[in-house]
Amino acid sequence: MEEMEGLYLVGKREDVMEAGRVFKEVNNRDVLIIYHQGEFYAMDSYCYHAAGKLQDGDIEEYDGKMCIVCPNHKYKISLARGESLYKATDPTESQPVPRWYSKGVKQRTHQVVETNGNVYVRLSGEPGWIESDFFQGEKGKVQRAKAEAAEKKKL
Repeated sequence: MEEMEGLYLVGKREDVMEAGRVFKEVNNRDVLIIYHQGEFYAMDSYCYHAAGKLQDGDIEEYDGKMCIVCPNHKYKISLARGESLYKATDPTESQPVPRWYSKGVKQRTHQVVETNGNVYVRLSGEPGWIESDFFQGEKGKVQRAKAEAAEKKKL
C-alpha cells in the first residue's frame, strides 16, 4: 500500500464513495473505511467485543450519533469516535426510563484525508490500549478465526 507522510492510499474518492465500505490492510492493521451521508470514516474492521466483521453491519442513528451495528451481537459503535453505546434504565429511578449510555471508546478510529481526488488513511496515534487493538495482534487473529468458524457453523 502506498504511503505518503503517514498517509496510506485507500483509493480514488469516487470509487470509495460508490462502494460505501472498503476493507484495507494498512501497515499490518485491518481497517474499514466507510462513506456515509457525505462523510468518510475509518476504524478497525473487527468489532472490539468478539471480532464481528463490521463491514457487514448496518449503519443507524442512536442518540444523535451515526453508528455501525455489529452483525454478530448488535453492539452499536459510533462512526466518529468508536464509542460503544447501549440503552438501559436506571433502576434507582422511581419510574425508570430507557436512555442511551456510553461505555466509552472501544473501537479504534483513524483519520481519513481527501487529497487530489484520492482517499487516504492516517492510522490513529491515540496512546494506550483500546479494546479493538486485541483483534489486530497475533492472539486476536487466532480468536478472529475461531469466531469466523463459529459464525459459519450457524449458517
